[in-house]
Amino acid sequence: MARIIVASMPFAGHVGPMTAVAAALTARGHDVLAYTGAKYEQRFRAAGARWLPWQQATDYDDSDLAATFPPVGDGKGLRGGMANVEHVLLGTGAGQAADLLAEAARTPVDLLVTDHLAFGVALAGETLGLPWASVAVTPLPLESRELPPPGFPALPAKGPLGRARDRALRSVVHAVAGRVVDPMVNRMRAAAGLPPATGGMDGLLSRQLILAQGVPGLDYPRGDLPDFVHYIGRLAVEPTRQDLPPWWPDVADARAKGLPVVHVTQGTLDVDFTDLLKPAIAGLARERVLVVCTTGGAPVSSLGPLPDNVRAAPFLPHDRLLPLTDVMVTNGGWGGVLAAVRAGVPLVVAGASLDKPEVARRVAWSGVGINLRTGRPGAGRVRRAVRQILARPETAARARELGAKLTAAGGADAAATLLETLIPGRVRREGAPATPGVAS
Repeated sequence: MARIIVASMPFAGHVGPMTAVAAALTARGHDVLAYTGAKYEQRFRAAGARWLPWQQATDYDDSDLAATFPPVGDGKGLRGGMANVEHVLLGTGAGQAADLLAEAARTPVDLLVTDHLAFGVALAGETLGLPWASVAVTPLPLESRELPPPGFPALPAKGPLGRARDRALRSVVHAVAGRVVDPMVNRMRAAAGLPPATGGMDGLLSRQLILAQGVPGLDYPRGDLPDFVHYIGRLAVEPTRQDLPPWWPDVADARAKGLPVVHVTQGTLDVDFTDLLKPAIAGLARERVLVVCTTGGAPVSSLGPLPDNVRAAPFLPHDRLLPLTDVMVTNGGWGGVLAAVRAGVPLVVAGASLDKPEVARRVAWSGVGINLRTGRPGAGRVRRAVRQILARPETAARARELGAKLTAAGGADAAATLLETLIPGRVRREGAPATPGVAS
């Protein structure tokens, strides 16, 4: 049995995959200590892990970042995104490292496993000389010489001119990173007692093992994928029993009558319903569909009066809802998109903040849905996109194809097998992949 720390930023979209990893490791008999914010203590305890609180790191509530980090504001736009990086991601890193170093001093640790944006784990791993692994909770952010820079609003180029464009873009991004990102990273490193480094965000990813959610076909191909990167499908815990709203039978009735079911979700981080939920409701109000909305925890009353063909709840279990869904309209959280594709559900994505534009581009590129190229679509735009998806059965077929590949990639069990190869003194399990790509 190994003693393993599994670290997660206290964001709902990060906690989901990291609890799956923690559960898989505890199921194999390991002593797992979950390092995350107080809001998500019980989620990890339910996965069988013990809890290590954020103490030196500034804890926060992901539903109201501005309460703890006022410069973040609503998190939108370039200013909000940069403030999120500086104050939340990098700003808490040194405190995370201090917490982890203190814990390792109390009781030795064999392995560190981290949400790739919990940067303090990289600092602690470097200081302690421990093996550590990154789990990509967003689309794989690792730079490639064959792709545009991560986060840049462009699809992979074709032909010599396109490749020249991408080389130029990477040069520009490197120059900007050297002036903007590297100084922020090095302030975090200095606060943790480490010397300066270069390489921007890539320097904070493990070079021992990266577990990438997704599969080839849903992510861009790259010939320079390092051998320490493995696609492992979708990371999700086994569903637990959840009460269903009284209107739930309406969903099955709609399917029985041949009425398409459209699921609309805005996740849990972006809470301005005028961005997507309300335009989608307005756009689909007179369509021959049943619209099923989730508010991410907010009261349903915050949506106002609902049309006759709309049902809403704070949360709904995706394992129950998605098999009955024909189209999912979303702001592009990677976990929700992977859940939809695994269930064979095509998508309409309206994403504008953080990694969501990257997700939206992959959805369109892979053929599993439509990218609306905005985070605030009009009602008519949502309506036309849903009509287009329903009229094109090949989009749903492509979602089913990639969904089967996501399932076959192994998920949390494949992740645990790969992680065990890093534990000192353990040998590679039979069947654990030694080359990059999909875990076997």
